[in-house]
Amino acid sequence: MISRSLGPEFGGAVGLCFYLGTTFAGAMYILGTIEILLTYISPNAAIFPIEQDDPQAMLNNMRIYGTCIIAMMAIVVFVGVKYVNKLALVFLACVILSIMAIYAGVIKSAFDPPDFPMCLLGNRVLAKRNLEICAKYISNNTINEALWNKFCITTNESTTCDPYFMANNITEIQGIPGVASGVLLDNLWSAYSQKGSIIERNQTSSVAGEGQKTYSQHYVLTDIMTYFTMLVGIYFPSVTGIMAGSNRSGDLKDAQKSIPFGTILAIATTSFIYLSCVVLFGACIEGALLRDKFGEAVSGQLVIGTLAWPSPWVIVIGSFFSTCGAGLQSLTGAPRLLQAIARDGIVPFLQVFGHGKANGEPTWALLLTAGICEIGILIASLDSVAPILSMFFLMCYMFVNLACALQTLLRTPNWRPRFKYYHWTLSFVGMSLCLALMFICSWYYALVAMLIAGCIYKYIEYRGAEKEWGDGIRGLSLNAARYALLRVEHGATHTKNWRPQILVLVNLDSEQNVKHPRLLSLTTQLKAGKGLTIVGSVLQGTFLDKHVEAQKGEENIKALMTTEKTKGFCQLVVSPSVRDGISHLIQSAGLGAMKHNTVLMAWPHSWKQPTDPYSWKTFVDTVRDATSAQQALLVAKNIDSFPTSQERFADGNIDIWWIVHDGGMLMLLPFLLRQHKVWRKCRMRIFTVAQMDDNSIQMKKDLQMFLYHLRLDAEVEVVEMFENDISAFTYEKTLMMEQRSQMLKQMQLSKNEREREIQSISDESRGSIRRKIYSIPRPGAQDSYSLLPSENPLNEAQIIHDRNTASHSTVAAKSSAAPEKIQMTWTKEKLIAEKHKVKDLNAAGYRDIFNMKPEWESLNQSNVRRMHTAVKLNEVVLNRSQNAQLVLLNMPGPPKNKQGDENYMEFLEVLTEGLNKVLLVRGGGREVITIYS
Repeated sequence: MISRSLGPEFGGAVGLCFYLGTTFAGAMYILGTIEILLTYISPNAAIFPIEQDDPQAMLNNMRIYGTCIIAMMAIVVFVGVKYVNKLALVFLACVILSIMAIYAGVIKSAFDPPDFPMCLLGNRVLAKRNLEICAKYISNNTINEALWNKFCITTNESTTCDPYFMANNITEIQGIPGVASGVLLDNLWSAYSQKGSIIERNQTSSVAGEGQKTYSQHYVLTDIMTYFTMLVGIYFPSVTGIMAGSNRSGDLKDAQKSIPFGTILAIATTSFIYLSCVVLFGACIEGALLRDKFGEAVSGQLVIGTLAWPSPWVIVIGSFFSTCGAGLQSLTGAPRLLQAIARDGIVPFLQVFGHGKANGEPTWALLLTAGICEIGILIASLDSVAPILSMFFLMCYMFVNLACALQTLLRTPNWRPRFKYYHWTLSFVGMSLCLALMFICSWYYALVAMLIAGCIYKYIEYRGAEKEWGDGIRGLSLNAARYALLRVEHGATHTKNWRPQILVLVNLDSEQNVKHPRLLSLTTQLKAGKGLTIVGSVLQGTFLDKHVEAQKGEENIKALMTTEKTKGFCQLVVSPSVRDGISHLIQSAGLGAMKHNTVLMAWPHSWKQPTDPYSWKTFVDTVRDATSAQQALLVAKNIDSFPTSQERFADGNIDIWWIVHDGGMLMLLPFLLRQHKVWRKCRMRIFTVAQMDDNSIQMKKDLQMFLYHLRLDAEVEVVEMFENDISAFTYEKTLMMEQRSQMLKQMQLSKNEREREIQSISDESRGSIRRKIYSIPRPGAQDSYSLLPSENPLNEAQIIHDRNTASHSTVAAKSSAAPEKIQMTWTKEKLIAEKHKVKDLNAAGYRDIFNMKPEWESLNQSNVRRMHTAVKLNEVVLNRSQNAQLVLLNMPGPPKNKQGDENYMEFLEVLTEGLNKVLLVRGGGREVITIYS
């Protein structure tokens, strides 16, 4: 029931705990049977003579007799449960007769209480060992030698007696005064005591005096410290049999009718008997005698047997058969519990115990149960283990209540209880009471039981939980997920809540296996951000023809995700073309706010091969799609050289070549990688490019301060390059006075420092614009690389996007425009206004801007210049980062004119040539890292 409601892990854990509790409870019942046999029925049957001061003899007798009784009970259960049912009727009849005898004795005590004397010294209860006469003096003032010898020590010179003994009289009272005596009022209130304290009758007067501890063994002493919660724990095992009917549901003709009816009647009947007996015992028996656990004040006689009518033997025989019946019920129910767990297959090593006889009797489970019972018998004393058994039962009842309440609250269609008086609040109250009772009885035993159940739960979760029964926890998770998705859907995501939610695009081979499995390893290593992961792939064709291959591919991807410990989802689509399938994935993967914001893919190494001459077109179009969807893009080159999740780098660097800010992705990704154990020992190094006339020292300080505010630990290096080497790859200082001014404001420089810096830029721009006019980036490009042809040569003055024009040493202002609708920072109108401010500017330079030849006329010259830029930058990167464990580079966007796609691929190839592991990064048009916590 728990497995189907709360899942196999909960069902297996609680079921095994309940099984162990039921099994050890059987051992406890058998030990009780032996104690009644050797103490009250046949003391002479003891193999080892039972001495008052030798408790070990009793334990040895229990071990021998217990083993024999377990063997006999196991044979009875093995023969068939029908014989157990027949014996159960005999046992039930004996128990009913015993209960009726108790009620009859209570009625008889109202007018004829039994003669059951007990001795008091003052108000202290005396142990009646070897004490025939309860008096200090016999007739004619003759001392009672048996009593005086207990409290007096006689030497040759004198006799020394206990002062308390000399100061108080001996009185004899009736231990069972009867229901009409009014003793109920005296016993109405609690009287807890410490371990080893003397039991006293508060209604009897005594002369104050402690007496000597030497004589304390002659009184009746408490064997344990008593308090309310401990007594609750002792009482609770008497009500742990309420699920005996459920344990044997397979043997019932109509289980769904018999179990609730029988269980409720059993609870009502036993509760009435228990509570009425508690009240009647308190109304008939002296409180001091009630607290005498072993009956030492009445020479070990059975108190309830004396109260019962017509004979104490009725109680003795009834108790004997009651414990025998409870033991048989445990040996009958526990193997069926184990068999049910084994047949579910959730615990691999228990599957052998699911087999049995042809009629379904659990033979192997019975053998294991008898063996565990034998362990309890060999221990012989389960006083310290008994509370854990109660915890197991309580834990089972708690989860049964939880299962019923959860099924009702989730309104699962398969939850159709036939019992019409049920309401989920009853289950919730029952669950709360069980949990409270666990900690009331013994909080440390409750923790131990929960720890054992937790260990079993984790074992089943990792080794055997392959079943899926649509459990309630899954339904609860779905409800919680639906609620969370609806909450997340409202409102924009703040930068500090941004985390990489990755769509991993993988390729499948002819066998539908993943070509580059280390792409998933890299995904796992990036998951310190705890975002969403979707592993997507495209199968070319139609779904009707390819649905079998699609299913196989999905299974292979999920298997690889399990191997690489990639937590996420798999989505495989079938499309007539790979290009369209990838576009569909980028647009539609995810649900609501839980959509990917980053695309991860591998570099197409086969783009130059003649067998697949147009493979690069799919790659470039994917870059365009990711840019249009405002999603970040990660391209891993040489992905097969990337480390697996089992490798560890003992040393090395992660080098970031920060050409443009681009939302801060280059800063965030290495930080996330270093959270994984593969990259943990690597150091971060950040390189930025400066021209020769830049203030490199100030740029380095600014960048270090920026990293400090971001709370990132990294080395900073500024690489100086000649202007004609880097061409359009870096920002144009002469056209960036506004951006530099904004940057200085963000860095909170003083007013004088800002004016001095802006003036220096203006002075530089007057003399440098002539020599830079031919290195202006090509128009219409998508970012500051601007290295490829454009469709619109008339907008030659539109130079650099807002989001990419900030200095390499600053935080760029966040772009508010979409990638396809970029707000340019330098337009034709601004250029005309600049002409009025810079009087000595050569007008021919401006004419050169607007009168440049069309792209197709100067294509070769432009490509040569751009390739020269890539070669120069590649040389610098190789010089500094050739031995780095990973190199991260800004990735330029593709040109609008698709005729330049092949040049774009060639440029990226030259830019990353010679580097072992490269991750090209392109931002999604928004900030992903912030200095605010």
